[in-house]
Amino acid sequence: MNNQKSHKNWKTKLHEIIYEADTPIGKLFDVILLIVIIASIVLVMLESVRSIDEKYHRFLNISEWIITILFSIEYICRIIAVKKPLKYITSFYGIIDLLATLPKYLSLIFVGSHSLVALRALRLMRIFRILKLVQFIGESNNFIVALKASKARIFVFLSFILILCTILGTIMYLIEDDSSGFTSIPESVYWAIVTLTTVGYGDIAPVTPFGQLIASLVMILGYAIIVIPTGIITSELVKDSMKNVQTNTQSCPNCSTGKHRDKAEFCYKCGHLLNED
Repeated sequence: MNNQKSHKNWKTKLHEIIYEADTPIGKLFDVILLIVIIASIVLVMLESVRSIDEKYHRFLNISEWIITILFSIEYICRIIAVKKPLKYITSFYGIIDLLATLPKYLSLIFVGSHSLVALRALRLMRIFRILKLVQFIGESNNFIVALKASKARIFVFLSFILILCTILGTIMYLIEDDSSGFTSIPESVYWAIVTLTTVGYGDIAPVTPFGQLIASLVMILGYAIIVIPTGIITSELVKDSMKNVQTNTQSCPNCSTGKHRDKAEFCYKCGHLLNED
């Protein structure tokens, strides 16, 4: 009975360290993990510089293997710490953790695949948990919801822009000659898109006074058009702002569901006790 309780407490403690960022030890673990992730990314970047790789190849290679082994141990511990390992393995973070670990092993078989360890950069998303910025993750989710809610209006807006660029491109094709770069209607539409979005590569430019006048109007119109989709999405975000619920980084030890309300005792998804202590 005591052994079973000890085993339970050990797994609970491991889960708290690895998955929780609201506790001091959990925060420390994630901070160390982030430092290691950043170090691994720096090593990959340095290895891509030929002069540095030629001089320090052995050191860089050994360092990458050490980090890969550490990530492998961490990945195994994450699987052990949860009651439903498959839930973690198939989750977003689980897939990212696996992809961040495999490339170095694959480099033993496939030459050049070790460069894929740059995928570890995706693991930096854990910084949201460490800095207790979960609300920003919530805001990103709200942003996605707002995009979906306003997709019809955005589609109409983009359709209008496409039609406008087609008309402007056709007009410029009729006004300018081939020497200006307006050799076809598609080329002219490309110029209209580049100008309207205020990118301005400069590879195609009007030379006639009337063409330059139209170009000036398109540039001014571009600044006015940019704010329209922002206003559409912002209006949806304002509607959802009242629905926000303050959550924390606590993860259910049973189903690995996160983002529970502050002071919650049970998982809102499976009903399992969040803190077994």
